[in-house]
Amino acid sequence: MIEKNIRNIFLEYPEVIYGFTNIAYSEYANRYKSALVFAVPYGEQLTIETYSEEKFEKGIQAAKKVLEEILSLLQKMLDEYKVKYYIPPVAQNNEVDLIAPFSFKFAAVNAGLGWIGKNDVVITKKYGPRVRLSVILIDEQFVYGKKILKSNCPENCKKCVDVCPYKALYDVQWNINSLRSDIIDYRLCNEKRSLYIKSHGRKSACGLCMVACPFGT
Repeated sequence: MIEKNIRNIFLEYPEVIYGFTNIAYSEYANRYKSALVFAVPYGEQLTIETYSEEKFEKGIQAAKKVLEEILSLLQKMLDEYKVKYYIPPVAQNNEVDLIAPFSFKFAAVNAGLGWIGKNDVVITKKYGPRVRLSVILIDEQFVYGKKILKSNCPENCKKCVDVCPYKALYDVQWNINSLRSDIIDYRLCNEKRSLYIKSHGRKSACGLCMVACPFGT
């Protein structure tokens, strides 16, 4: 019944990709059985030709609005059925380790939504990396997606690597055992994006490595 109700909610958002995965790998596994992962496409699917940082940030915020609507509907339904759930924070809670309490990207891979590209971002077949992820941990079992174990990016594709203005990407092909540090100098990326806080009131959305991706265009 719970899974059917969840799927009915997503019928109202046909553009959104979603799936379920068990979280046996997670420290949350002793409190919740599953993760519902969903990917909301950015408001405008920019390409490198149409890109600007401002337009990219606008697309992110449009996706965030849809994401929050869906989370609100899910919470209301789960509360009605008295199902235990938890919405983990979207980002890291410190600027040292840059590690979120629960990895949305790893959950998306385990749910079968996509793989990790050479830009260290989840790549979906439909939208490429131009999606905003969300997760809700639920103390119920579902029909789980098929875990993706390796990258579907062409070995010789370097578009995201070449477009990075800070040369933070290592041109490494991901697999399920890869570490973040194998793919990206994430501290350098964060440092350069953080330079915009004074002028923008936020980190730079950047996104060049995402709009350069040929998947979803």
